[in-house]
Amino acid sequence: MGITLGSGLTILGGVIVEAGPPPGPTGGALYSWGRNQSFQLGTGNATYYSSPKQVGAGTTWSTVAGGTTHTAAVKTDGTLWTWGSNQSGQLGDGTTGAKNSPIQVGALTTWLRVSARYNFTVAIKTDGTLWSWGDNGLGQLGLGNTTYYSSPKQVGALTTWSEIAGLYGFTMAIRTDGTLWAWGSNFYGQLGLGDTSNRSSPVQVGALTTWSILPRSPVASFAMAISS
Repeated sequence: MGITLGSGLTILGGVIVEAGPPPGPTGGALYSWGRNQSFQLGTGNATYYSSPKQVGAGTTWSTVAGGTTHTAAVKTDGTLWTWGSNQSGQLGDGTTGAKNSPIQVGALTTWLRVSARYNFTVAIKTDGTLWSWGDNGLGQLGLGNTTYYSSPKQVGALTTWSEIAGLYGFTMAIRTDGTLWAWGSNFYGQLGLGDTSNRSSPVQVGALTTWSILPRSPVASFAMAISS
């Protein structure tokens, strides 16, 4: 849920915003402001801004996710773009070099949703597959290991993922059948599995099939979700 500031600017979980009403098929312009020490604003420099600055001249941004020091966004044509810090490969471009403006991740046009958090990124494609990359020290990529990856890797073979949220060292997701899944850091029991053991691959949380909404803004060592 956004917060309208005036002049049609809507906050979407931090300093990265889109202009106007929720983007439709034609998308919208992208704006950013605030801290920029790792190029997370995408303005081509490391300057801090105290008022909104447009990111490039494009007006086809569909969805955007601000991580701790990097950003990921999807355009209406289904392409995926990232920028900012990249020491763990979280930009997904096969390198670990920071980028001060948006770069396209591969050439695919089938990206649907993306979520970014501290040094890692997770995304869902239009075919319902789930992908992740970047920091994996706590198993937050869901790949069954703790290896870091600098390009997108598919999480399992399922094609029924519908919602995704990359959080602080852990990840939560919802499938089309309404089930809730979690993996990664579990030091405080934030995976909701009744214990405090980390998981490196998706594990179902309980047996409910009525989960529908995950947090849109990054949270730390706890989790939230809405069941219908």
